Amino acid sequence: MLVLGIESSCDETGVALVEARATGVPVLLADTLHSQIAMHQAYGGVVPELASRDHIRRVLPLTERVLAQARVDLRAVDVVAFTRGPGLAGALLVGAGVACALGAALDKPVLGVHHLEGHLLSPFLGSDPPEFPFVALLVSGGHTQLMRVEGVGQYELLGETIDDAAGEAFDKSAKLMGLGYPGGPALARLAEQGDPAAFKLPRPLLHSGDLDFSFAGLKTAVLTQAKKLGADLEARKADLAASTQAAIVEVLVKKAMAALDQAGLKRLVVAGGVGANRLLRAQLGAATGKRKVRVHYPELQLCTDNGAMIAMAAAMRLASGVATASRSYAFDVRPRWPLGEI
Repeated sequence: MLVLGIESSCDETGVALVEARATGVPVLLADTLHSQIAMHQAYGGVVPELASRDHIRRVLPLTERVLAQARVDLRAVDVVAFTRGPGLAGALLVGAGVACALGAALDKPVLGVHHLEGHLLSPFLGSDPPEFPFVALLVSGGHTQLMRVEGVGQYELLGETIDDAAGEAFDKSAKLMGLGYPGGPALARLAEQGDPAAFKLPRPLLHSGDLDFSFAGLKTAVLTQAKKLGADLEARKADLAASTQAAIVEVLVKKAMAALDQAGLKRLVVAGGVGANRLLRAQLGAATGKRKVRVHYPELQLCTDNGAMIAMAAAMRLASGVATASRSYAFDVRPRWPLGEI
């Protein structure tokens, strides 16, 4: 079964082709991605209308490129999958519209996929795919969640952010320091030159006794510290970046370890854009190594939004029988869509 996946939830247009086989994990045949970062940098963040228009320009050429890379004729595709939500409404509508139009033209079924489930299952695309069950730490742009995963479609929420997500804390703190867009990666690069112990910043909910997160207070503390530094901010910016990153990572690592203890499991999956952070990977590696816990990540190029994770999630849902593709081509999107509702 060949599954074509289209991702258009925010500022990346991704298309990929996955082959689901009788046994084993589906195999990625081809993947291509266009990032809109350069276009949005002038505005300091994503402009939804511009994002939607750029998806329209990119999605069909990217589809042609993927099919050429895989040496597969479009008519050989069995299912067309797309991101149904969550995300920007206009951007989601582009991917959904193109996917359903392709399905109708080819007389092939289509399947809407949850964006976060795509991230959750993305480590199965890697060279070291996990096995069920496991604890998942989902740290994408607007989401920070801990989940117990028994199988495809079997997700139990253990804890989540009650305000800003970790990715938002990175981005907003970076903006306060004048680092521009995208802020998170810029802050992480600058932090490599700084002292993580230079400033004493809060670790919100670190000792709350539950698995929820809160990063809004950290952002406020960064703002307060930046104002205190005043003219000295430029000289101390690397130290402030390093201290901010250290606070975020410490909370993520300790909460993830607590989730493993609560779930009684020895396998951790980390997914989402923040999962590419070097300090997070290093500290999770050290913490899990002491506990003899296996930790799995997506390949670095698959941490951000991409079509491969959408195609993979669709293939795994279909193979496991928890979803059925449909030849109903009337579509809708869900900009706000809790993962627990799937």
